Amino acid sequence: MTTNHQAHAPAAGRVAVVTGGSRGIGRAVSEQLARDGLTVVVNYARDAAAAQETVAAITAADGRAMSVQADVADENAVTALFDRTEQEFGGVDVVVNAAGRLALSPIADLDLAVLDAVLRTNLRGTFVVAQQAARRVRAGGSFVGFSTSVVATQFPAYGAYVASKGAIESITLVLARELRGRDITVNTIAPGPTATDLFLDGKTPEQIEQLAKTPPLERLGTPQDIARVVAFLTSPEGHWVNGQILRANGGMA
Repeated sequence: MTTNHQAHAPAAGRVAVVTGGSRGIGRAVSEQLARDGLTVVVNYARDAAAAQETVAAITAADGRAMSVQADVADENAVTALFDRTEQEFGGVDVVVNAAGRLALSPIADLDLAVLDAVLRTNLRGTFVVAQQAARRVRAGGSFVGFSTSVVATQFPAYGAYVASKGAIESITLVLARELRGRDITVNTIAPGPTATDLFLDGKTPEQIEQLAKTPPLERLGTPQDIARVVAFLTSPEGHWVNGQILRANGGMA
C-alpha cells in the first residue's frame, strides 16, 4: 500500500499567519502558536499598537513574530501579506482566519449597509484569505476558519452574523476536498460565548451571567480555550481531523 503522507516540518521551522491576530481570540491564537514554536505573522486591520503589543509579548517569551497590516477583504493587501511572510520566513504552514465583524440587529431593522460590511469582512474576507492559503500553504499545513455556535443556537438579532458564518461552515469541506493530495487540512471552529471585548461589548452583567450559565460547564469560554483547539488542529497530532466544524462551546447546541 502506498501513501502520500509526508513528514511534517518541526514546529521551529513552521510559519503561521493569523488574521485578526492582535486582539481577543486571534491574539490568544498568536501567542499559543508562538509558544508551540511556530513563527507567527500577526495580521491586523487598524490597531497597530495592539498588534505591536502582541508581537512584543511573543518576543518577550522568546518567540518569533512580526505584525503586518491588511484588510482581509482586500485581495491585494492579503496577497502582499502572504508575499511579505514568504519573503521574511520562507513559506507558510498554518493560516488561521480569526478576523471578524459582529453586528446585532433584528432582521426587520437591519441596515443593509451594515449587512454589507459584515459579509465583506466575514465572508469575502474568508474567501480572500482561503484563496491565498490554498495557493501557498506547504504540505503538512492547515487552514482554520472561524464560525460561531450561534449558527446552531439561532439567537435573535444575530441574523447578519449567522448568515456570514453559516456560509463559512458550508465551504469548509469543499475547500478540504479541493486540496486533495496536498496534505493540507481545512477546518472551521465555531466558538460559543467567549470572554472577548467583541463579545462583552454592549451586554449587561445580567446578560453575561445568563450566557455563562448556558453551557453545561457553566462558564464563558476564554480565548485560551479556543487557542488550544487551534493549536491541536494545526499540529501533527490533529492532522487526521479534516473538513470538520468543531463547536468549541462547553456543551451548547
